Amino acid sequence: MILFFVGILKIYPQSFSDNVYKLNQFDFSFNFTNDNVENQYLLYQKKVLELKKVDTLLIKKLNKNAQLKKDTILLYIAKGDSCIIKKNKHYNTAFNFFNLAYQKSINLKDSVLICETLKRINNYCLDTEKNIKSFKFYSNNYLKHAYNKFEQSQAMFFLLSFKLQQAYLEKKPFLIEKVTDDIKEQITICNRNKNIFLAADFHNLLGVSFDVNYKNLDEAIFHFKKAEEIYSTRKELSFFKHKIFDVLVNKSFVYNQKRNYIKSNEILFKALKIDIPNKQYKGFVNAYELISNNYFSLQNYKRAFNYLSKSKKLDAIIKRNKYAIATEEFQTKYQTEKKEKENLQLKQDNLVSEQKRKQNQNLFYGALSFLVLGGVITFLSLKNSRKKRLLAEQQQELEQQKNITLIKEQEIMAINAMIEGQEKERQIIAEDLHDNIGSVLATLKLHFENLKLNRKKKHFNQEELYEKTEKLIDETYLKVRSIAHAKNAGVIANQGLLVAVKLMAEKISSANKTQIEVLDYGLEKRIENTIELTAFRVIQELTTNIIKHANATKATINISLFDKVLNIIIEDNGKGFNFKETNLNNGMGLHAIQRKVKHLNGTFEVDSTLNKGTTIIINFPETNT
Repeated sequence: MILFFVGILKIYPQSFSDNVYKLNQFDFSFNFTNDNVENQYLLYQKKVLELKKVDTLLIKKLNKNAQLKKDTILLYIAKGDSCIIKKNKHYNTAFNFFNLAYQKSINLKDSVLICETLKRINNYCLDTEKNIKSFKFYSNNYLKHAYNKFEQSQAMFFLLSFKLQQAYLEKKPFLIEKVTDDIKEQITICNRNKNIFLAADFHNLLGVSFDVNYKNLDEAIFHFKKAEEIYSTRKELSFFKHKIFDVLVNKSFVYNQKRNYIKSNEILFKALKIDIPNKQYKGFVNAYELISNNYFSLQNYKRAFNYLSKSKKLDAIIKRNKYAIATEEFQTKYQTEKKEKENLQLKQDNLVSEQKRKQNQNLFYGALSFLVLGGVITFLSLKNSRKKRLLAEQQQELEQQKNITLIKEQEIMAINAMIEGQEKERQIIAEDLHDNIGSVLATLKLHFENLKLNRKKKHFNQEELYEKTEKLIDETYLKVRSIAHAKNAGVIANQGLLVAVKLMAEKISSANKTQIEVLDYGLEKRIENTIELTAFRVIQELTTNIIKHANATKATINISLFDKVLNIIIEDNGKGFNFKETNLNNGMGLHAIQRKVKHLNGTFEVDSTLNKGTTIIINFPETNT
């Protein structure tokens, strides 16, 4: 018997929760009374299910209108969905958006949003087959927060999928039998509650279990057919086209095992006729490969070879698209470096040409001078020996002058090199002062402003504020001293990135002007010191920008380490700015940050809307290789 626990959480007004239930049942008969963010979100999800396509206009509309905390969560979910629907799927970025939405939903204690985010996180774990331990955690959490019968069955689908996968890997027949019985029970529950599409998912899962674990091929075919029949009732939706395709491939694989190769191919050709928008789909690779195996078994080697070639070519295209963005970035970097080298080479060629011209000119004047001088010497030699000695002395003086000139040129070159080195050293010190001392001084300024305001109104404990201000002054002195000794010791080296960021946020929040919340995931272990130090400097600089320029009252720093990628999302509710019109070359702010991130092979994205705040997304590799 399976027991469900439903948490006592805040639930949306009936209109939104009812519409979410309709959406889960693929019933799009919404009755909207206004164009708020919740309804825009529902329209976006409707288009995703119908067309499997990102509606960029609706995303922009959501981004523009999001004001409440729950609006922001819906925006994060929509952005995460768009990352997966794209042709080149950005699974890691999608997970970061879903996880951020999940953390905020937990803080709000909102059952509908918790289930919406966990549904996507569990799908991510199921699709990518990554991190089985996380799959177990998220599926159990989904079941804990399920708020109606549909959500309970959906959570059970993920939990039983995880258990079936675990039982198969650990080779535990008794556990496989228990999970199989639970799946049968869920089919009965779904039919009783009229959740027919979830029942189809369980039929498909049960068919896989009978095929892989029991080799009961007839029973597997029965359940695959049941799933296909239910999915086909809404075959006009792009969402179900993929499901029908997958279940047909599963069924054809069973017929292949029964050695009915003709029937297997017949089912596969039926699957290939389905109008799936994105043909670069992993299921097509499996279908082509299975057709090839069937033809090989039927001794039709020519067709077997043709479909095997199709399978390999499509697999290569999918893998190539997987790295398309990274390749494009590398190509851009390569072209930039190539152009710089070409410009440098052109300058060198021009310099060589100029040197040759001067050499030829000098040779010409030298030869001319030599001829004139030779004539004079000959004339003077004929005239008298005294003039010969005088000419020799003049020649010697000329050589000395050339040597003096050469020595002066060398001195000038040495001075220029020294000045260049000093300028570089000044630039390093200036950037360190700007990044390291700037944030502390900005916080110190806030304390002094509060002291000024508090002189008459007495809103705060004056002594406590003086103590905090004095501590910040001491800290500034120590930081200046550490810069003078060119060391990077301190909180980061001793306790790590997360502790340093939390301490910084606590100091800034204590000024009672800008409140900073720090969220984290997956940072139980320390990462490479270079990455930690650079990440902290970047967070410190961006936080200083929020204090100085954004006029924000709240800010969030989300730090997560997942799949060997350190993801940092910093957002505020400030006045925002037009990033496209910003000149990054002015000042040492965003340009310096972008340069630091690029130096460690990271990525840097800015999403800012006027009067709506700013979101900055940074990704670092876990190791600097």
